Amino acid sequence: MDQGKRSQLILGISAGAHDTAAALYEDYDIKAAVSLERLTRRKNDRADFPDLCIDEVLAIAGATRADVDVIAIGRRYFPNEFFRLNTVAGRLQQWFRTNIRKKNSRNMMREVRVGKTSAADLLDAPAFVAHHGFRPDTAMFFYNHHEAHALPTLFYTDWPEALLVTADGGGDNVNYSFRTFSNGQLQTLYGGSECDHTPLPVDSIGEFYSAVTEALGFVPARHEGKITGLAAFGTPVLYDEMAKHYRVDPGSGRIQSDFTDHRAVLPYVRKILQGVSREDAAASVQRLTEKLMIESLRHWVARYPTKHIGLAGGVFANVSVNRLIAEQLGLEEIFVFPAMGDEGLAAGGPIVYLHERDGLAHWLGQRRRLKDVYLGRDFGDAIDGELTARPEVARIHGPAVEGAAQRLAAGQLGAIYTNRMEFGPRALGARTILANPARRETHDLLNTRLNRTEFMPFAPVIQAGKAEQVFGVSRVNAYACKFMTTTCDVRPEWRSRIPAVVHLDGSARPQIVERHTNPLYFDILTAFEAATGLPVLVNTSFNVHEEPIVNSPKECVRALLDGRIDFVVTERGLYERRNQAGMV
Repeated sequence: MDQGKRSQLILGISAGAHDTAAALYEDYDIKAAVSLERLTRRKNDRADFPDLCIDEVLAIAGATRADVDVIAIGRRYFPNEFFRLNTVAGRLQQWFRTNIRKKNSRNMMREVRVGKTSAADLLDAPAFVAHHGFRPDTAMFFYNHHEAHALPTLFYTDWPEALLVTADGGGDNVNYSFRTFSNGQLQTLYGGSECDHTPLPVDSIGEFYSAVTEALGFVPARHEGKITGLAAFGTPVLYDEMAKHYRVDPGSGRIQSDFTDHRAVLPYVRKILQGVSREDAAASVQRLTEKLMIESLRHWVARYPTKHIGLAGGVFANVSVNRLIAEQLGLEEIFVFPAMGDEGLAAGGPIVYLHERDGLAHWLGQRRRLKDVYLGRDFGDAIDGELTARPEVARIHGPAVEGAAQRLAAGQLGAIYTNRMEFGPRALGARTILANPARRETHDLLNTRLNRTEFMPFAPVIQAGKAEQVFGVSRVNAYACKFMTTTCDVRPEWRSRIPAVVHLDGSARPQIVERHTNPLYFDILTAFEAATGLPVLVNTSFNVHEEPIVNSPKECVRALLDGRIDFVVTERGLYERRNQAGMV
């Protein structure tokens, strides 16, 4: 890259599948990132081109579509009208798709695979960008799905060497990828562009996990976390049956299955689950996933010795799997990209583009540790304006931090609403519900007030300097714990003191927080410990069941008025419902 040139504004888009999102970079600095669901209020919302997300991240950065220099986008669905038609057969095919099959778009990756070509050759990019209101010279960059998952796990570290692993339900013709970084060289071992023209294998443990999710009556690609939660209550009685169909190839280290058709997976799962409790079914698929991933990664670590592993893709939303990787492979550190699902591709796409634009040496020189993922809109004092404008809401006089801590100590449920919304699936202290972890009844109270599933555990938050006193936090998992992407042990002497956050196996999924990233969050922890002697609070996402995490002030106020929470604390004040505050 010519350092004399101006920086580029790079728009990353993940579209056409669940967890649609957009992210905006100015060269290597991420300016904003938002999932579509937070704007539409529809869980896991998808769109082939997420205009709402795009305009939101641009507005956050004070930019418009005319300012965008590059669009980094995956090879998913594009309208028929923008495909180049170079032959009579191509024109007939498009006419058939549009008029007979009534399909207005097509899967770009399928066209790449079948036609043995590239997305750049297939799409009329100038027409596409002009149609969507961008400058005619805005470049389009088509990223590889698994590369966009993988590269952020290296970029946001300072590791001298690493193994980068991705695993999900499938993308760009593969379900896994493996890359090694050593001696300043980054090598793709499997799952890169060499797979562009091959069929998608039926070997995804993520696909199998989702099939179990669906067979148990939950929503696939949404409720897999419920299966992980249920697994703690069951016995893996179906493990041997499931394991007959999967193995780790001793030569390649890849997970393989004997299924030959994706359509056969769900019927098989439904058949073997008959007469089996949902807890035992969940425990079985969890055990299978853990064993396969550990065996596969053990192979790669032996073949390419490393002390660092970067993880991304939907399979690594499974915090129990991540814990085993951290504890069993002799590592110095793991990092799970916080937006590990497909929403994270919006952030990963620009990182892939920058790698190709500038070359590896310059790209490596720009790496930095991820401080936080507060990348949504900061509504500023609009939240206080919304709260004070409602006659049903009372502002409580006195220090807000101490008032919040006192209410939490007394067993109330409170929400913290501060600064920019989090990006990714976890609430990390910007849109978070807080509660007292010492009260056993907290678990049932939260489930009742939020319409949550009774078996799902809640997570703790603790200041970074105190984390090792209470939890099995070490240099291996501390970076992951910053973003709540792994579980670890709760020290035995603390388990009875904070029962609301301790899982059946004595573990928890902690978030560790530093004051410079979120002063209000940190200070409430300090005040709560002063009041109770406990350095831990419950942190759960600020939403009711099947709704996305709260984004706007109006959504926050509605939760308070609906009685989901007892109070809201902001940078500027503490608020309760008037009837609750005893006021008229």
